[in-house]
Amino acid sequence: MAPTRLADVIVPEIFAPYVLERTADLSALYQSSIIESNEELNSIATGGGSTANMPFFQDLSGSSELLSETVPLTVNNITSARDICSIHQRGKAWGANFLAKAKSGADPMAQIADLVADWWARDMQATLIATLRGVFASATMASEQVLDLSIEAGNAATADNLISSGATLNALKKLGDATNAITAIAMHSDIYYSLLDQDVIQFDAPSEQGISLPRYKGRQVIVDDGMPKVAGTTSGFKYDTYLFGAGSINYGEATLDPMDAVETDRDSLQGDDYLVNRRRFVLHPVGVRWQGTPAGTSPSNGELAVGTNWSRVYTKKNTRLILLRTNG
Repeated sequence: MAPTRLADVIVPEIFAPYVLERTADLSALYQSSIIESNEELNSIATGGGSTANMPFFQDLSGSSELLSETVPLTVNNITSARDICSIHQRGKAWGANFLAKAKSGADPMAQIADLVADWWARDMQATLIATLRGVFASATMASEQVLDLSIEAGNAATADNLISSGATLNALKKLGDATNAITAIAMHSDIYYSLLDQDVIQFDAPSEQGISLPRYKGRQVIVDDGMPKVAGTTSGFKYDTYLFGAGSINYGEATLDPMDAVETDRDSLQGDDYLVNRRRFVLHPVGVRWQGTPAGTSPSNGELAVGTNWSRVYTKKNTRLILLRTNG
């Protein structure tokens, strides 16, 4: 029997949208409503360029005035500003070793698509975490929306340096009376188990699938070991815990020509099959402007993590992001 070739089982028109849908299904951040699809960003990603302007009106300020028959009301300006998003252009090619285990299955295209979607879910989460590193390192965010309780000698940490109810409440206080906008908390599993040990994690009633979702301070808990865990200069570790509002990360995906998004090739001399998947997408923290100049066609994760490449343009209470950094 002739061997299965990628070109025989991959239909780009079906494969590309399936991978996008499965990637969203596999992302805990996407499923938690932290990441919100945005039709405008879909159009932006599909268009040309490497960045896009997103103008907005700033909040109105001042107080009301007394009405008078002789003194006219003062006319105040309605001012606008702009947010700027970067359009990510990413791709990946896989060869025979990656694909071999799926090619002989009952539905090889679905199996290969699942492998690819799982890879993209992890890769896009790494892109998001790099983005958040840069956002929280930017000047205004670092001074107003970061609570850093960590020390470099993590092994010498005391209760004041560790995750606790008080530490979390102090982080939430960063948004003042807008704290109810925070709906989810993403943390490393080390932090999660510390909170379990403190007996402060609650669980929702089981869903129809029998899954009980953890909650902390009334917020949904997302546990992921991709969350930043950085070695202290002297000892121990520093952990970043992110507090998000719903829709605080906007997402848009370009509609590419299926033949550009998904491409198969074969090295006839080596007998190897290749699969290429390309994407063009926006993954943008709402209210924090990208102002970097990437070396390539779009920013690398390293460039995304640089604080000077970001600048907050929304007010603090309208930027639903907080960072809590502890030693455990």
